[in-house]
Amino acid sequence: MALQILQTLLADEEATTALATRIAPVLQPGDTLLLDGEIGAGKSAFARALIRARLGRMEEVPSPTFTLVQTYEDDAADLWHCDLYRLTDPDEALELGLDAAFEAAICLVEWPDRLGVATPPNALRLAFSAGDDHHELTISGPAEWAKRLSALRG
Repeated sequence: MALQILQTLLADEEATTALATRIAPVLQPGDTLLLDGEIGAGKSAFARALIRARLGRMEEVPSPTFTLVQTYEDDAADLWHCDLYRLTDPDEALELGLDAAFEAAICLVEWPDRLGVATPPNALRLAFSAGDDHHELTISGPAEWAKRLSALRG
């Protein structure tokens, strides 16, 4: 059962970067973050900031819209940034090797609805929505995530 862990307003890209930077060090191999939201809601900005925070450097982080997957080497685990927008069947996601990545890598998945039944049950869901002058974010997931991210609520 998914618990709501955090609901917050992200006033600008700086706020998005700050939150991603706080979440990045908590991630472990086998973690999957499902980045939900319409185009322009902040998914890619969050993923870019989180990847840079994990790597500890200003890395070029292009959108994987056309490549579907971009990978980055981290000391703890590979980072997979996936954009599944163009997929039409969950089997296509598995053909990319996502099932193995879900077990060994840290995965950031944009358009996770394309995964269908292949969605990892222990994934953390980040639901982004765009307001007039800010973005809203609701983070939910299993109880284990609530414990790991408890510092975000403080």
